[in-house]
Amino acid sequence: MTPSSPEPTRGGLIVGVLAAAGIMVSVMQTLVVPLIPDLPRLLHTSASNASWAITATLLGAAVATPVVGRLGDMYGKRRLLLISTALLVIGSLVCAPADSLAPVVVGRALQGFGMGVIPLGISIMRDVLPPERLGSAMAVMSSSLGVGGALGLPVSAAVAQSADWHMLFWGSAGLGILVGLLILRVVPESSAGQGGRFDVVGALGLSAGLISLLLAVSKGGDWGWGSGTTLGLFAASVVVLLLWGGWELRHPAPLVDLRTSARRPILMTNLASIVIGFAMYAMSLVAPQLLQLPSATGYGLGQSMLSAGLWMAPAGLVMMAVSPFAAKLSASKGPKVSLLAGALIIALGYAVALGLMGSVWGVVAFAAVVSAGIGFAYAAMPALIMGAVPASEGAAANGLNSLMRSIGTSTASAVMGVVLAHMTTDLGPVSIPSEAGFRTTFMIGAGVALLAALVVLAIPGARYGKGAAAVSPPVSEPLVQKAESL
Repeated sequence: MTPSSPEPTRGGLIVGVLAAAGIMVSVMQTLVVPLIPDLPRLLHTSASNASWAITATLLGAAVATPVVGRLGDMYGKRRLLLISTALLVIGSLVCAPADSLAPVVVGRALQGFGMGVIPLGISIMRDVLPPERLGSAMAVMSSSLGVGGALGLPVSAAVAQSADWHMLFWGSAGLGILVGLLILRVVPESSAGQGGRFDVVGALGLSAGLISLLLAVSKGGDWGWGSGTTLGLFAASVVVLLLWGGWELRHPAPLVDLRTSARRPILMTNLASIVIGFAMYAMSLVAPQLLQLPSATGYGLGQSMLSAGLWMAPAGLVMMAVSPFAAKLSASKGPKVSLLAGALIIALGYAVALGLMGSVWGVVAFAAVVSAGIGFAYAAMPALIMGAVPASEGAAANGLNSLMRSIGTSTASAVMGVVLAHMTTDLGPVSIPSEAGFRTTFMIGAGVALLAALVVLAIPGARYGKGAAAVSPPVSEPLVQKAESL
């Protein structure tokens, strides 16, 4: 048995372990969500400062995904997969005994560095699985994001309500160690790596530009969208990313090959990823709030934090359930069709939400429809990316695509937060989001999903259609020469 052609049983184990790793890192995103109202008290700080426990993970993931992907292409994807898992474990161990803000922020940033696991896992699948199994395997790996988020929320809520909150981090450390051991035992090194010199300046420039952008997006609501800090960070991100782009175009071995990334299939897929990421996170952010608002409002559904998490869990399982169908659609009609179907299903889910938001089962139903659309879309995006880049750049390209999704989720958090914060009603002495505010967020979600569909239509269909999920990329002659030289 060679690493590139494992036995069927072995191949199934590899997919299972990599999907488990994907679920593990996605759980980290929702790990502290149930604690948000109590974090200021638990960490002896203000609510604004406590929000850094969420922001730090976002920033860590933004820095890690493109950098880890490139390092994986250069020095071995399994090696970087293990390093990413180790960073997640270390981050959990830093947070576990903490009772103040600083170590929690440091630990959560380290947990964010583990997000490189998903693009690395998808790239390993391309290297070690036979073409006929690749599409379904990538779909399962992509859907692990939704499953982890859906399962992580109720589990975290249960632990937060019934046990010491520190157990969340001790448990995540144990889970990370278990997954790391499984990776060591089951997942082969897909290739020796191409070696070369790592683009340190490019990595620092991209990190600085992304941190400036995401800080402005995620903290602009706290600082004020017109404040000097927010506007200064937006301006800095533009300047730094432009300078970074100039550097990358001149560098012989860039962190991100912008010429390849500017090719229409990759560019349009990444733009669609931003919009799909927005649509995904909008549902994850808005639906739990609607479930937990008091029924005295006339539109809130009066569920506890734990109950709300449990009601949202089926949505993540739907994402996993539709992944085989998404893979079959991609194999027969091409991943572009699957991505287009996903965007339209998401739009349908938000549209029906306007009529179903009055009951718990209605929320479960529209969340499941939205999640089904996300399952189709997330299964298609890696196939489109992998069908348009050389194998030697697979992990870096998937890392960049994951980053685009993160930018979309961050933007959704900011936009939906602004809408719900400004469209309010009074419940006694407290201002809460109004029914009109929720309806507005659903209409925004539907509109954004339709925008994603228009972007998908701009992806070339002839060369990147049927079979793109399973074949080597159709590259132009310069890319062929580059791939051969590697």
